Amino acid sequence: MTTTTSGEVLLQIDGVGKSFTGAAGDSLHVLENIDLTIRSGEFVALLGRSGSGKSTLLRTIAGLIAPTTGAVRYRGKQLEGANPGAALVFQSFALMPWLTVQDNVELGLAARGVAPAERAKRALEAIDVIGLDGFESAYPKELSGGMRQRVGFARALVLEPDLLLMDEPFSALDVLTAENLRTELVNLWETDGFPTKAVCIVTHNIEEAVLLADRVVVLGANPGRIIADIPVTSARPRDRHAPGFEALVDEIYGLLTGRDTTPAQPEPAKATPTAHPLPDATVGGMAGLIELVYTGGGRADLPDIADTLNFEIDDLLPLVDAAAMLGFLTVDSGDITLTDIGTRFTTADIQESKKIFAEQARHRAPLVRTICKGLAGSSDGKLRASFFLDLLRRGFSPDDARRQLDIAISWGRYAELFDYDADDDEITADRETEEFAHVRDKWD
Repeated sequence: MTTTTSGEVLLQIDGVGKSFTGAAGDSLHVLENIDLTIRSGEFVALLGRSGSGKSTLLRTIAGLIAPTTGAVRYRGKQLEGANPGAALVFQSFALMPWLTVQDNVELGLAARGVAPAERAKRALEAIDVIGLDGFESAYPKELSGGMRQRVGFARALVLEPDLLLMDEPFSALDVLTAENLRTELVNLWETDGFPTKAVCIVTHNIEEAVLLADRVVVLGANPGRIIADIPVTSARPRDRHAPGFEALVDEIYGLLTGRDTTPAQPEPAKATPTAHPLPDATVGGMAGLIELVYTGGGRADLPDIADTLNFEIDDLLPLVDAAAMLGFLTVDSGDITLTDIGTRFTTADIQESKKIFAEQARHRAPLVRTICKGLAGSSDGKLRASFFLDLLRRGFSPDDARRQLDIAISWGRYAELFDYDADDDEITADRETEEFAHVRDKWD
């Protein structure tokens, strides 16, 4: 299909924001002031890290989630429910296990009231297009992951939607299968008979976005907002090793890690746990990243590390964020530089490195600092974990609040700042930590 920037407007998003109500009645802001237009002939990638709201935005486009503010219009008409011109391919395949391949493909047609004979004809044509001839009567349990996702594609394409929406459709597949399906999707998109006018894919894989899309819409996080809309003008098929391809990947890495595209953050000592959440990273993962940068001479290129380790961006960036939060690294676009304290941390023996980590976490990790101060102010150096969990639920969903507390407990345990007893739901201060010296007499 020929790409055009002047095609018919299929979807218009104006000032869309989305908030959910938390368990405590507070608002969780997921999307903020999104403006986006998708035209006929465009293949658009929504790219962002965790917390950017990219899947929520895709579901808003599909009409499965109503925006809190702003409007979503399909062909000029504001959506009041499911988008009649869209079909969605899910990450998890979402096939009915008791139905055959053909029956799964016919589901959407049946919901639209298409006659059985016409349903069967169109379903078989779609199955043929996505290369599953001979498997019409097979059940999902008989298929590989790649074949199941092909059924998902066929189920969407058989509806001949204006907008084909895909939510990380390759992330549950092995590397070779995912690469094969990407290639086949591009080949289908380039044919004149492709039964859809535009494609919008959600991904956290930068190379995938640049390989597939005509436009890469980059989302910032907490809340999700568009920080860049980048055209990809090179012809398909695209060469990962071409200078232009690598330069564009580096540019997008810079956008996702650079400080200039994110809201100003308070100083670590003043940041609150809800405004500056802990990245989802283990101490071991951080230490491994810091060691890699140290071995490389104290500087490293983030895309090179990702390529060497075969990491996805959602796997790597939390480690970078955590190490930067604790002052072990600085990040400038895609370049990582080890700090003096980071060098000390990675070259020290285990006991000294723990002390360094404890000092940094106690002052620079907001939730760890909050827990330390709470314990220091208690009568016996103990507090129930549910106390902190209730506070966190003011700014996070229940699952995210629990995850934040688990990360803080993991960091605090490693640093020997405090311990946690799951049976009693109690966090207890370490008796030897200087932070709690002034309450030691009360314990004794």
